[in-house]
Amino acid sequence: MNKLNEQKADRLGGLRRFAIAITVLNILGHTVLGFEQAWITPVIAVATAYATELLLEIADAQMSRRRPRFLGGLRPLVDFLLSAHISGLAVGMLLYANSRPGPVMFAAACAICSKAALRLPGENGRHFLNPSNFGITLTLLLFPWVGIAPPYQFTEKLDGPGDFLLPGIIIASGTFLNYRFTKRLPLIAAWLGCFALQAALRHLLFDTRIEAALAPMTGVAFILFTFYMVTDPATTPESTPAQVMFGAATAFLYGLLMVSHIVFGLFFALVSVCAVRGLSLHLYFWWKARQQTTVPVGAAAATN
Repeated sequence: MNKLNEQKADRLGGLRRFAIAITVLNILGHTVLGFEQAWITPVIAVATAYATELLLEIADAQMSRRRPRFLGGLRPLVDFLLSAHISGLAVGMLLYANSRPGPVMFAAACAICSKAALRLPGENGRHFLNPSNFGITLTLLLFPWVGIAPPYQFTEKLDGPGDFLLPGIIIASGTFLNYRFTKRLPLIAAWLGCFALQAALRHLLFDTRIEAALAPMTGVAFILFTFYMVTDPATTPESTPAQVMFGAATAFLYGLLMVSHIVFGLFFALVSVCAVRGLSLHLYFWWKARQQTTVPVGAAAATN
C-alpha cells in the first residue's frame, strides 16, 4: 500500500510540474519566443480538453453510480484537470492550422477521448496511447492541410546566449522531472542513442547526409518530444529492459519512416509503438484470462 501511495504521489507531483513547465513555455512562447499560432489557440485547446475531460467523467460517474472525482473543492478539480491541461497546451503548441481553430479543438478532444476509449483490460486498466501524440497524429491524417508548428518558433526571437539557454533549461528540468518522478531515464537514453544510430545507418545505407539525419536532435521541438512526450509514464513500460526496447523501437521506426519518405515521423513512430504495445498487452491479458478459466481434463474428470 505504501508503494502504491508513493507511485500515486510521484505521478501527481510529476503532473503538477509538467503542467507548470508547459504553461510557462506557452506564455513565454506567445510573448517572447515567437510562437506562430494566434494567442487564442492554446486557450481554445485547453478549454476543449477541460470540457471533454469533465463531460466524460460525469458520464462515467453516472454509469458507475459514483461521485465524480473532481468534486470536493478547488484542489481536487485542479488535480483532476492536470492531464487535460497538459494535453491541451501540447496540442495547441505543436499543431499549426493557420487561423482555423477547428482542427486544434478536434485534436484536443480526440486526445482526451482516447484515454477513455482505448484502455487496457480490467477495471483499473490504463490508457496505452499518448493522448497528445494521438490527437496530433489523427489530426494530421484527417486534415492534410494542417501541419506542425515550425521548429524555429521556439527560438525565433532569441539571440546569442538565449539560443543555448532555453534548450539548456528544458534539458535540465526535463532530466530532473524524469529522474525524480517518471523514472524514465533509461527510455530517454535508449531513444537518444538509437536515434543517433539510425541516423548513422541511414547515412551508410541510403547515402543520407549525416548532418541532415542528426539535425532534428539540435532543435527545441525534439528536446520537448524527448523529455515531455515520449516519456509519458502512463503509456510507457515500467521495467528498465522494456523502457530500452520502447525507446529503441520508436527511434528505429522513425528511421524507417524517413527512408520511406513519410513526414511527421516522430509522431507516427510514437503512436505506432504505443499501439503495438497496447495490442500486445491486450493479447497477453486475454491469454492469461483464458488460462485461468480453462479447466484441466484431469481435474474435470475428478469432479465427476
